[in-house]
Amino acid sequence: MKVLFVSSEANPWMASGGLGDVAGSLPIALRKRLIGCRVVMPLYEGIKQEYKDKMKFITSISVPVSWRRQYCGIFEAKLNGVVFYFLDNQYYFKRDGIYGHYDDAERFAFFARAALEIIPAIDWKPDIIHCNDWQSALTPLYYSCYYANQIGFENIKTVFTIHNIQYQGKYGNELLEDVLGIGPEHYDLIQYDGIVNFLKAGIECANMVTTVSPSYAKEILDPWYSHGLDSILNQRSWKLCGILNGIDTESYNPETDTALFANYNADDFSNKAINKEEVQKMMGLDVRPDVPLIGIVSRLVGHKGVDLMKEVLEKSLWERDVQYVVLGSGEWQYESYFRELHEKYPNKVGLRLGFVPDLSRKIYAGADLFLMPSKSEPCGLSQMIALRYGTVPIVRETGGLRDSITDSGDGQGNGFTFKTYDAYDMLGAIYRAIDAYNNHEYWPTLVERALRCDMSWGKSANEYIKMYKSLLKD
Repeated sequence: MKVLFVSSEANPWMASGGLGDVAGSLPIALRKRLIGCRVVMPLYEGIKQEYKDKMKFITSISVPVSWRRQYCGIFEAKLNGVVFYFLDNQYYFKRDGIYGHYDDAERFAFFARAALEIIPAIDWKPDIIHCNDWQSALTPLYYSCYYANQIGFENIKTVFTIHNIQYQGKYGNELLEDVLGIGPEHYDLIQYDGIVNFLKAGIECANMVTTVSPSYAKEILDPWYSHGLDSILNQRSWKLCGILNGIDTESYNPETDTALFANYNADDFSNKAINKEEVQKMMGLDVRPDVPLIGIVSRLVGHKGVDLMKEVLEKSLWERDVQYVVLGSGEWQYESYFRELHEKYPNKVGLRLGFVPDLSRKIYAGADLFLMPSKSEPCGLSQMIALRYGTVPIVRETGGLRDSITDSGDGQGNGFTFKTYDAYDMLGAIYRAIDAYNNHEYWPTLVERALRCDMSWGKSANEYIKMYKSLLKD
């Protein structure tokens, strides 16, 4: 079986979030299971030179972009047995960053079509083309409308994964012919609510639509979660499924992670206490092994549940002996809140605004508990990383958080959960977690259970393979 994984970003080449983690890890897990998986992504200006030096030029082609054709250079590099193709067009990709440019619609329409155009040039015909998020959502549309009956493109199945339904690629109808190259006979495949919607095209045209957790697949059928797409998703629910993401357990490994102050594993995690002590020192907190340290590594935005924190975290500092360490950046009102909280309780609340990958790993290892009360969370990686480092998550039961964390109230779970999006329900979960920490007989058992959770890509990769095989049987 051959799978071409189409993504606008991938680690370690260039990434901005969870999609990059998936595109950098899932193909490697598939390859280890003898699936011929290759990845195609844009050749961005921001890719580090050390990575560019590993690429070799294959050939160049021209790609139709509506009424004109654009140059596309094809470069190749290998990582952990997986071939990565990088599509070069300096007009579209020689810019700062990945997204946020005025012509993103044209840039990613070019990319979506180029992903198909390269197939004859690389002499590698996939059985499955697996596209991800709105940036490659036009690939299934272009394939079904313009390529499916061409020689060399026959019988390819397309899969489209929604990583976050909030981002849909919405544009005006004036782009349809002059920019996207889509004729009037196909308008209905991409138009939604009177405008162009890239994500709708992927949902409409792909043979299978997946999301990054089973719970999220159910949630996005509800208007509260769907950001307006519940109508088309309910119409196409027969081809919708959810597969929980994993994490790169080789990168996130407390036994080998060089970012940690001291390494440890599930058999002997006594050195976790060293990491806690050093994080407390680093963040200006009182160095106390007896007080639970709760970590927060997050974008400081509303849907991450920061408004719940804003309502009750200070109350928890009055009522319980607890410390917080916060790493993140986002909306000014939340940054201001945590800045004020830190200034008011400097010995109890450590704060670093921004995102520092090295510090995030130190917090994952040094904290006792990890708070993630999201309003919605398609999959979530932070709670899995926390488990990997033996830091017990406190989460709201939504999306991938519900699928990866179970409440330990019955003595069997791997974290603490709450259901309703309510500050005092969250506070109750925090207090239950603090009580568990103070139970010195039970707490080590819970930490060991967290460390032994399997958050690798293995199970997820097997689920994808099963889904690919079912498509090829149809």
